[in-house]
Amino acid sequence: MRTRFRPRTRPRFEGQSFNRLIPNLLTMLGLCCGLVAIRFAFEGRFEQAAVLIVVAGVIDGLDGRLARLLKATSRFGAEFDSLSDFLCFGVAPAMILYFWTMQDWRALGFAPCLLFAVCMALRLARFNAALDVGTTVKPAYTYNFFTGVPAPAGAGCVLFPLFLGLWFTQAGWPILASAIRHPAFVGIILLLVAGLSISTLPTWSFKNFKVPRHVVLPLLVGTGLFAALLLAEPWAALAMAGVGYLGMLPFSVRSYLRLKREAESMLEPLVVAEGPRSGAA
Repeated sequence: MRTRFRPRTRPRFEGQSFNRLIPNLLTMLGLCCGLVAIRFAFEGRFEQAAVLIVVAGVIDGLDGRLARLLKATSRFGAEFDSLSDFLCFGVAPAMILYFWTMQDWRALGFAPCLLFAVCMALRLARFNAALDVGTTVKPAYTYNFFTGVPAPAGAGCVLFPLFLGLWFTQAGWPILASAIRHPAFVGIILLLVAGLSISTLPTWSFKNFKVPRHVVLPLLVGTGLFAALLLAEPWAALAMAGVGYLGMLPFSVRSYLRLKREAESMLEPLVVAEGPRSGAA
């Protein structure tokens, strides 16, 4: 009588799929970029520190979209992303600017850096608190806007003096570079961006942003020109990107108010059609 041997089955391991860990790994890389940027700023290597903050911003734009694409969104990922954002776009830019120029004013120069980091923490805490409010029904148009300037954009705007100063230094304009590096100018930028981050200003999120057909071609041409400028003069391109984002804020507010008026005008005919209800049964 022959004995049949069953093939050995592979053991089953409990755990998550590697694909679901990719967004968290990207967030970890972004966090490491922020930490190394602080170290480079402490050593006076401001160009490398600025590059790492830009890389952290690119990673922050990819990890969330990749998590939604892989269906790997989780509460842990959201909290981890917020902690990484606070360090990369709140603490790191403040420390970079402090070591770059604000330390010349000692405690007075550290105050705007401290305020910027605190405001960025408050902005991220408000964002996390909004995630827990799942019962509140918001109008559809509000999902196309952030409340206040988001953390990556705030970091890019607050590093505008550093980008501009590095460009002037490479271009051989030391007088302009020293003027941009003055603690008074950098302190004003820190306070301005800190206020915008915790404000209730509606800013475009670009998640469900639809581009009109007549704007597609100019947008592609403009993107190509910006890419060429980024390769030729990276610091000038990054400085112009910060100015361009701040310049879009009034148009973002105007777009929000227009959508709000349109939504309210669509509700008015419904209210008039129903009319007052009588109390008789």
